[in-house]
Amino acid sequence: MQRAPVNTENGSGPLRACLELNAAGLTLRSLAGSFTQEGDAPSSWDDVIANASLTTAERARVQKHRREGFADREIASAHAMGYTLIHALDGAYPALLKKIPDPPTILYVQGDSAWLNRPCIALVGSRNATAYGKTVAERLATQLASHGITVASGFARGIDRSAHEGAIRGGGGTVAVLGCSLDMDYPSGHGDLRKAIASHGCLISEFPIGTEPAEYTFPRRNRIISGISLGVVVVEALEKSGALITARHAMEQDREVFAVPGPVFAPTSKGPHGLLKDGAKLVESAEDIIEELKPVFSTDISPVKMQIPADGSMEFKVLDAISSEPIHVDEIGRILSMPMSRLMPALSILEIGGCIRQHSGKLFSRL
Repeated sequence: MQRAPVNTENGSGPLRACLELNAAGLTLRSLAGSFTQEGDAPSSWDDVIANASLTTAERARVQKHRREGFADREIASAHAMGYTLIHALDGAYPALLKKIPDPPTILYVQGDSAWLNRPCIALVGSRNATAYGKTVAERLATQLASHGITVASGFARGIDRSAHEGAIRGGGGTVAVLGCSLDMDYPSGHGDLRKAIASHGCLISEFPIGTEPAEYTFPRRNRIISGISLGVVVVEALEKSGALITARHAMEQDREVFAVPGPVFAPTSKGPHGLLKDGAKLVESAEDIIEELKPVFSTDISPVKMQIPADGSMEFKVLDAISSEPIHVDEIGRILSMPMSRLMPALSILEIGGCIRQHSGKLFSRL
């Protein structure tokens, strides 16, 4: 069930203090020792700010936001936009995220915040992804979602978009971590995806309303992607890329790092192959990820049984074109006049759902 937007009553409290700290560019690291557990809120948040490990300049920024009534304005704006605000002492705050070295003091959420405390795997990679990379990302996400695992990514073009779409196709949830505030239309043309994610997961950001994407916002975003996840899978990435920054954060946060191999001469294979040389786990299917992380999953992870696709759906049409005799994927596409970009995800869903079997040579048959 989706969480109600934040309470907008006046008064002091952890929400306002965390908003002020966040607006000043500070994380929970600055409050180390001030509190530790949910419900451990001190009697006076003025005392917390006074005793926090802040420099003179940082303290001045926090006090300026307090004098100007920033928190009340931000709460009202978030409420009007339908966003949920989750502060560091809120029970809905992701438990894994609180364990990283510099957790954000506040999260802005569009959608259902309950997805933030479910088993999660991050899938990240190049914005300029190849057709191979997009297919792999979507397929892995679909497989993970079919096992009840949430898929996190960065809401960018390329691999990120394929990961979010794959999770939704797999009947699961996905979390998009933005490199700007929730109200920014970035990247442009993702409005349809934003609506789908808000209905099948949530979008989150630590940035105050009105924050535009900038060079500094994406590395900060990347630490949250890995921070809410049990592991990070890099599908395609250049040698210097945001995906590798996310992988580095994952290592520093003691998360598992996985990589998908690619063509040896492709520039986007350099990142994953470098990670594999450094000890990342090689991934060919979701089973490789699940098997590695089984000891740390808090609940039993087993395939979610999918029903026969609904009459008239794309998957139903694809299934109807397949018989017990193996048929080549190109022939299926010819029969249905369907491009591979639509056909392959439908075949993945049918295969995961136990409706069809894939044979060598890109042949498929009904089970």
